[in-house]
Amino acid sequence: MIGDIEIEHEFASFVNDSSFSCLVGKGVVHQHGHIVRAYPPLGTRAAAGDLARDLSEFGMNASGHAGLRAFVAVFPERAPRTELAFESRLWAQLERLHELDAPDAGWDPSVSDDGDDAMFSYSFDGLSYFIVGLHAKSSRISRRFRWPALVFNPHSQFGRLRGEGRFARIQQAIREREMAVQGSLNPNLADFGERSEARQYSGRAVEENWKCPFHRANGSNTETT
Repeated sequence: MIGDIEIEHEFASFVNDSSFSCLVGKGVVHQHGHIVRAYPPLGTRAAAGDLARDLSEFGMNASGHAGLRAFVAVFPERAPRTELAFESRLWAQLERLHELDAPDAGWDPSVSDDGDDAMFSYSFDGLSYFIVGLHAKSSRISRRFRWPALVFNPHSQFGRLRGEGRFARIQQAIREREMAVQGSLNPNLADFGERSEARQYSGRAVEENWKCPFHRANGSNTETT
């Protein structure tokens, strides 16, 4: 399997390229706030065990961290050949990762565990994440990475940016860059609380009647705070 060092170098080059529009992602790399790890093929149980361990460790260290942070899980082997295949394997991986979540960790109480709820965010080991899927067959130019990858962005850092009054400006700048790169915005874009962010994870322009395939196995949040 391709090593972490080569993958990390490739990821940094990808983010620093002018075709990558996400300023938050650029900030993470410039601040050296990201961790990159390689795993067996996307969607497999073989990948889930090591990913669960590494993401749990990342989450413990990221909690209370003042800077921008991201965990980048890369799956170099047996890349999916289409956007639909990538989307299917993304959700299979998140489901298998969830199966290894400690029952006593609980779902992050600030978000919903219902994938179709407007307040949904994926949670692992008690910490919620906005997930960005990357792969070579993506219809979005800014998501065309050499290998399939899932970028786990702690939700708390977006709340911190909002509290500092910076989020709206950054969001507008990202959307302007995306228009310059792609010529359009992903129709699934929505602010948190307007529509389930699950629709954005794969990067595909999902159908209006699309339903999130993720289901929580060990309980359910009845309300969010």
